[in-house]
Amino acid sequence: MGGYSLLIQVVAGPSNFLLGNGGNSYIYLSAVSEHFLFLPFSPPAFPVRQGVKFMSNPLVDLWSQGQSFWYDNIRRGLIMSGQLQRLITDDGLRGMTSNPAIFEKAISGSDDYSGALHTLARSGKSPLEIYEAIAIEDIQWAADLLRPVYQSSQGRDGFVSLEVSPLLADNTQGTIDEALRLNAQVGRPNLMVKVPGTAAGVPAVEHLIGEGLNINITLLFAQENYEQVAQAYMAGLEKWALKGGDLTKVASVASFFISRIDALIDQQIETRLTEASKASDRMALRALLGKVAIANAKLTYARYNELYAGQRWQQLGSQGAQPQRLLWASTSTKNPNFRDVLYIEELIGPDTVNTMPAPTVDAFRDHGEIRCSLEENLDEARDVMTSLGELGISMDAATRQLQLDAVRLFVEPFDQLLAAIETQCADIPKGA
Repeated sequence: MGGYSLLIQVVAGPSNFLLGNGGNSYIYLSAVSEHFLFLPFSPPAFPVRQGVKFMSNPLVDLWSQGQSFWYDNIRRGLIMSGQLQRLITDDGLRGMTSNPAIFEKAISGSDDYSGALHTLARSGKSPLEIYEAIAIEDIQWAADLLRPVYQSSQGRDGFVSLEVSPLLADNTQGTIDEALRLNAQVGRPNLMVKVPGTAAGVPAVEHLIGEGLNINITLLFAQENYEQVAQAYMAGLEKWALKGGDLTKVASVASFFISRIDALIDQQIETRLTEASKASDRMALRALLGKVAIANAKLTYARYNELYAGQRWQQLGSQGAQPQRLLWASTSTKNPNFRDVLYIEELIGPDTVNTMPAPTVDAFRDHGEIRCSLEENLDEARDVMTSLGELGISMDAATRQLQLDAVRLFVEPFDQLLAAIETQCADIPKGA
């Protein structure tokens, strides 16, 4: 093992080991699957002694199945308090995502930014300039903490995502310009710029990948939309290669939303239940409750496997390109009747990312169960989608509505954020 000595053995669950070389380098090995996998740690926050036993951490164990745990949250207090470093060290955190709603909650709902707001307001900056200055600084600090993960994973993980303005969701050139500007201003190799997978966003993705940027394509709900994004990624890599770009330095994830699908479809099912006259129809409708989002994700992952087994990808992969991983977003459970870690446990599989909000992180750490679930019951998933159409519920209509609603749900907190900054800074005198 190259000089590594066994320090800790986990006794809960399958065999897991934390190995150390006596310095600051640690490796997590797990035999939950047939593979032993590499996961770098900073020096543990807990004392390490020969033979000490500790409980398995399901968040860390996700990596044994090839899935990366990212955090759907950012806040200055999280960074400055050391909590983010503890998530990296103790929980195996491998990336972070943000969006306008997260920043609105962080800036408007805490005192973390009072000093920065005062300083930036005195300099005469507009509310939008103040927001961007704050957001960029938070992203830079988080990216610096995650840089060791980025380096040890050869640029596969360790990313922090910053979203372009939601006001640009229907503006291709505006999205391109803003993504390039934000990428330059953040100035970190482990930044991912988030671009919505709208009709205007998809060509922007192709262009930006063709410029060598790391891109997180967000607000994906439909399998067809995912395929458009995957093809845009490959086309962008082909353009980057023609320019002589290094394909090994470009990474991307396709953020596929989960729980919002069940929230909408289950609402439609409940409405149909009140209208159905046949007992057989009511039984078929009830059988679909809480099933559609997971079935949709599993079939999308099956399509991912097909695309990345194809000749077009093999050509790019031979040049060192990384697959664009599916990232499961919106993974908090909206229905209290469902298990609170449902959308984590049922979507575990290789070459994927799951980005979780804080309550889901805590819940999964406490009682999450690990198994390679993503490729289970594919025939059942196909049956769910077929039955949905036969019962008169259009998945196409639902996913179109969800994407439109998602853009609006980011525009509203973005506008609220700028208004809150303007209000908080109104009485601060300008000038030195």
